[in-house]
Amino acid sequence: MAVFTFDDQATSPVAPATLYNALAKDADNIIPKAVGSFQSVEIVEGNGGPGTIKKISFVEDGETKFVLHKIESVDEANLGYSYSIVGGVALPDTAEKITIDTKISDGADGGSLIKLTISYHGKGDAPPNEDELKAGKAKSDALFKAVEAYLLANP
Repeated sequence: MAVFTFDDQATSPVAPATLYNALAKDADNIIPKAVGSFQSVEIVEGNGGPGTIKKISFVEDGETKFVLHKIESVDEANLGYSYSIVGGVALPDTAEKITIDTKISDGADGGSLIKLTISYHGKGDAPPNEDELKAGKAKSDALFKAVEAYLLANP
C-alpha cells in the first residue's frame, strides 16, 4: 500500500479555540446546523474518543448518502485532531482510507491558521485520481466555509 501525503492550509477570522471546538469537539451538533444537507451524525462504534467510528448521513443529488469517519487522535491542549475517512461515498475504490491531520493555531487579528496534512492510503501503488482529489477538496472547503459562516453568524 502506497501512502501519498499532501499539505494544505487555510485562514479564518474565527478564534482558534472557537474553531477547534466547532470542528473537533462539537462537530456533531454544529455541522448539521451549518450545512443543511447533513441529516445525522451517529456513533457506530466507540465512546466519542480516538477509535470511534461515526456515520455521517447527508443528502446529495437527491439521494441520502453517508461517510464513515474514524477519530484517530484528539489533542485538545494543542488544538489538534485527526480523523480518517474509512467508508462511504467519500472514499474512492482505490483507497483504504484518507487521513486528515489538523492543527489550529493563532492567526492574524485574533483569527486562526489551520494546517492540514492529508494522507491518502492507497490499496496499491497507484497514485490517487486527481479529479477525485479536487472534488474531495472542494467539498471539504465548502464544509469548512459553511461552519465558519455559522460561527460568525452565531458567536
